[in-house]
Amino acid sequence: MTERMMQAARCPTDELSLTNCAVINEKEPQFEQHVTVRNLARTYVFTLKKHPSVSPGTIAFGLPQRKWAGLSIGQEVKVTNYKFDKSKQCISSMTVEIDFLQKKCVDSNPYNSDSMATEFLQHFNNQAFSVGQQVVFSFSDKLFGLVIKDIEAMDPSILKGEQGTGKKPKIEIGLLLGNSQVIFEKSETSSMTLIGKAKTRESRQSIISPDWNFERMGIGGLDKEFSDIFRRAFASRVFPPDIVEQLGGKHVKGILLFGPPGCGKTLMARQIGTMLRAREPKIVNGPEILNKYVGESEANVRKLFADAEEEQKRLGANSGLHIIILDEIDAICKQRGSMAGSTGVHDTVVNQLLSKIDGVEQLNNILIIGMTNRPDLIDDALLRPGRLEVKMEIGLPDERGRIQILHIHTGKMRQNQLLAADVDIKEMAAETKNYSGAELEGLVRAAQSNAMNRHIKASNTLEVNIETAEKLQVSRLDFMTSLNNDIKPAFGTNQEDYASYIMNGIVRWGDPVSAVLEDGELLVQQTKNSERTPLVSVLLEGPPNSGKTALAAKISEDSQFPFIKICSPDNMIGHSEIAKCQAIKKIFEDAYKSQLSCVVVDDIERLLDYVPIGPRFSNLVLQALLVLLKKPPPKGRKLLIIGTTSRKDVLQEMEMLNAFSTTIHIPNISRGEQLVEALELLGSFQEVERAGIAKAVKGKKLWIGIKKLLMLIEMAVQMDPGSRVSKFLSLLEDEGALELFSSSGATL
Repeated sequence: MTERMMQAARCPTDELSLTNCAVINEKEPQFEQHVTVRNLARTYVFTLKKHPSVSPGTIAFGLPQRKWAGLSIGQEVKVTNYKFDKSKQCISSMTVEIDFLQKKCVDSNPYNSDSMATEFLQHFNNQAFSVGQQVVFSFSDKLFGLVIKDIEAMDPSILKGEQGTGKKPKIEIGLLLGNSQVIFEKSETSSMTLIGKAKTRESRQSIISPDWNFERMGIGGLDKEFSDIFRRAFASRVFPPDIVEQLGGKHVKGILLFGPPGCGKTLMARQIGTMLRAREPKIVNGPEILNKYVGESEANVRKLFADAEEEQKRLGANSGLHIIILDEIDAICKQRGSMAGSTGVHDTVVNQLLSKIDGVEQLNNILIIGMTNRPDLIDDALLRPGRLEVKMEIGLPDERGRIQILHIHTGKMRQNQLLAADVDIKEMAAETKNYSGAELEGLVRAAQSNAMNRHIKASNTLEVNIETAEKLQVSRLDFMTSLNNDIKPAFGTNQEDYASYIMNGIVRWGDPVSAVLEDGELLVQQTKNSERTPLVSVLLEGPPNSGKTALAAKISEDSQFPFIKICSPDNMIGHSEIAKCQAIKKIFEDAYKSQLSCVVVDDIERLLDYVPIGPRFSNLVLQALLVLLKKPPPKGRKLLIIGTTSRKDVLQEMEMLNAFSTTIHIPNISRGEQLVEALELLGSFQEVERAGIAKAVKGKKLWIGIKKLLMLIEMAVQMDPGSRVSKFLSLLEDEGALELFSSSGATL
């Protein structure tokens, strides 16, 4: 905790005094937004401002603040950071006693307390206030002295998303928010005239229904997204309409939710309507708008807005909120002019939608929620501020989100004691990296199916064993079976992809192999921990059959990243150059959706269609790879790329080596003791046989990749035990892996 002794000083300007903040020099140690100032036996909470005109080592206060806290110029005070407890210290309503600051400025003009409250909230939003605090407030070019008389906190149960209890506890110190209520009361001795509602205590109706909560709505893992949408789309709707009108503010009219399929876009949009005190939302699938008759598609768009138009004409600013949910919005709002040879229906639908949302006769009582997993297809004009201006990515849930989602989907089982005690939701959440919400729901369903299957009699007809069915319990084993066999994430790690590359394990035949794995571990840690290098790329190069792909797969598996994908030429046989580029690009785009990703680009020269005869290679794929290898992932995402090649010289000529952060050489087995070590680890030969092989290769030059060695060993061990060693040595010689001359040059 930052704590420091500082000297109290006078505010350098009147403008800074009117902020009612304590002011320190901008180069001071990192104090946070709010601080406590200790004077003798009492502490006072102030919101902090930084300004270059304040001397270092001093903390400046305005006169009313110094009066309230009993501070004198030059006095030593202890300054400490202060953190608000948002669940208990958010101000619901605050009563303020008001009077003219100077008696010579007294006048008989009426002052509108509603306008005062609006300006007060704007001026002091997110600021600390204490009961008894003296505040200076400038309004209509006049200065007023205020004293905070009473503070009520927001109902903590509503803040947690639970049923409101109606209790508003009194507090001594609170944080003023944009939707707090400020009540002005003139002091007993004041002659000022107050008009308006804010001079009386009155409960403010919130657009947000008080009895909503995420879990009951079946939403998990989207807390941050919900709070961002509230901040942008509903802050203005919490205020009474007359205040918003006085501000000249406009409500947000559109939200675009985008992200991978199955992450809760449609669910979230549907539940926003449930949560708000608004008309029943109109839910329309994009393709339903389209009609084969001329002009009918546009008429369908107009019908969506008819009720909102009629109510706005009738009630004006007091009209209720009309929510229109457009699922698969990319079906009707494609870029205009992008569909060559079309009838132009899509273009006119987009035009009609634009004019309704933000045309000449714009509506202020609508909220459009569009959903798509292809935001790149949507017309740019629809995404500008004033239309679908809040763009929210609904991504794959993190571990905390997965715990929430699994809690929701197992809720009924827990309630009815059908979930076995050995099921640990936290363990399941840790195991389901990169699962979407829909896939987690599918996992629970699959586990239930496995549990039910145990109680079906294996006879000619399918019969449920009633005796055991009553004791049905969904166990951890059911979940693990579903996890391993039934439900695989669309984005993320498919273990089968890389398991085939390391089915024989990693043979640590010498220091070079251990060094490669250690370097790989370092690069994994760099990707995880470094803030400066969100993109790390390494090229594993070496002779054919030296085990480059296996090492790349091992490094990626050990990383435990949620997203691991192998970009291999195996999956692109017969693809055209363009199809190959798109397939590679899709792998990288999927990787960007995860917080931590690893992409293995295997056998780069094969991906590039390189052959030495000609020579020939695909320049289109080369350029695509060069761009993707250097492109940093989006903010907050991290990517490790591991490339493998047997032709470093070719990549050097293509200027591709520079695209990798670093290069690691993977050598072949080149010494007798390394060969013997490999044979021992593989365990195919007896100790006596290994001794014979060691003697035979001693002093001779070796050059063989571990993959080739494994093949030769497996061939040799098929022979009779007596001839296995000689067969193995002759195979080594036939492959050119064993020099036929000893180190002295004598013929064998």
